[in-house]
Amino acid sequence: MEYRQHNQPGCGGCLLIIALVALVTGGAPALLNFLGFLFFSGILSVLVLVALFWGFTYYIQRKVSTYEASQTETHKRFVYLLVHILVKIAQSDGHFTRAELNTILNFFQYNLRYNQDQMYWVKQLIKDARDADVSMEQLLEEFRTSFAYEPRLILLELIYQIIYTKQPPDQSELQQARNIAEFLQISSYDQRTFEAKYTYRQNRSTANGTADEAQYYGVLGLEPGAEFSEIKKAYRKLSMQYHPDKVSHLGDEFKAVAEEKMKEINVAYDYFRKKFGQ
Repeated sequence: MEYRQHNQPGCGGCLLIIALVALVTGGAPALLNFLGFLFFSGILSVLVLVALFWGFTYYIQRKVSTYEASQTETHKRFVYLLVHILVKIAQSDGHFTRAELNTILNFFQYNLRYNQDQMYWVKQLIKDARDADVSMEQLLEEFRTSFAYEPRLILLELIYQIIYTKQPPDQSELQQARNIAEFLQISSYDQRTFEAKYTYRQNRSTANGTADEAQYYGVLGLEPGAEFSEIKKAYRKLSMQYHPDKVSHLGDEFKAVAEEKMKEINVAYDYFRKKFGQ
């Protein structure tokens, strides 16, 4: 399922716009007489609303098309698949609610810091995804064959981020995340780092709000009580996987996700270095 570019909008409403401009600028008397009739019959207001709606739609379509043209194919495909997968997760119970829509939109706007043009694009992708007749398996198969291991980790990180925006997280969605990790051939160790990190973060938010040792172990994908040799090995492995340069081709926002992940890994490792006197 290849990414489809959204074409520049046509000018199907141009005649209506021209007619309205002619009215404002004092066009042909016949046109004015006709519009006068429409005005008194109440139809003119409807036409004005239609023209405004068409003009806004044209503006949005043009913004989306212009933004798409400025992006790499890899970036477009990654976001396209990400949006479709998130929508499929939301639709898994047979419904796609306004709350779920707002959760996805807020995720892109606030977590990934998308600007207005990018948000127009995401809204169009969500609309496409809701209408798409494609299975989750097809989406994941395309993702697995299109992207290397590191981008798959970023995808799973984003999936867990959005699932945990709900408190408590939906258990069926958590199970879907585990199934997605397995389908994408992400190791059980790496999948465990996601779940442990967000579980400990959730517990922290309901406790005293401060990070604890269990959370740091979770960030590194380790069980509490692991020796420093295991901690060091886990740190090196994760540092290689989440190096921002490995996902820079996906776009600046996903490079930032990797950078944020690296900060978490470094904070956890520094904690254990100090604890073990290394």
